[in-house]
Amino acid sequence: MIRVGCCGFAASHAAYYRRFPVVEIQQTFYQPPRLSTAERWRNEAPRDFEFTMKAWQLITHEPTSPTYRRLTRPIPASTRTRYGSFRPTDEVLSAWNETRAFARALGAQVIVFQCPARFTPTSEHIRNLQRFFKRIARGSIICCWEPRGAWEPGVIESLCRELELIHSVDPFVAQPVTRGLCYFRLHGRGGYRYRYTDADLTQLVRWGRQAGPTYVLFNNVAMLEDATRYLGAIR
Repeated sequence: MIRVGCCGFAASHAAYYRRFPVVEIQQTFYQPPRLSTAERWRNEAPRDFEFTMKAWQLITHEPTSPTYRRLTRPIPASTRTRYGSFRPTDEVLSAWNETRAFARALGAQVIVFQCPARFTPTSEHIRNLQRFFKRIARGSIICCWEPRGAWEPGVIESLCRELELIHSVDPFVAQPVTRGLCYFRLHGRGGYRYRYTDADLTQLVRWGRQAGPTYVLFNNVAMLEDATRYLGAIR
């Protein structure tokens, strides 16, 4: 079972729904839209269409991240040290609750926690990660963790096992250390402007067929074309 799509709507919603079975919502990373938006998307999509989504950046990223510029509610200077890096604060927990509420309205069962490269495997970061995932109410939500930077596979595997996480990867960069469900995010080999070759897609087909249930989400400049070509290759 391979579900193919893009990180964000790469075409009009109606055209996208006709072409792909899944989309990963990106707006929720910058600032979750209104719940009425999630309900509208859910109602306009086919019943068997699947939404996944990114967790809000207030959970994963520090306020020094340039992506914070897209917040509609700026972070007060007095509380900037209470956001990001999975900190055990009420502010981070509140960001999770808003993320979860949007997922519920959208009908999303998979949430991706994409971390910046500066979220390194320090003792503080690991402790924050453990506290966060042991504290939150996730219900039936599947949490995918995409660490970037100098994380050893053994450390990732141990934390995923302990915290019941799926290791999300770009398979051209690293292979997942968790078993069962796979969540691939294709960022472009060497950068966003990369267009996947036929040989790349052939290799990606092999990886997908060797794994368990697999999501393959393209996040490069040619995501619409590359996802369409990949979808044709697995049929």
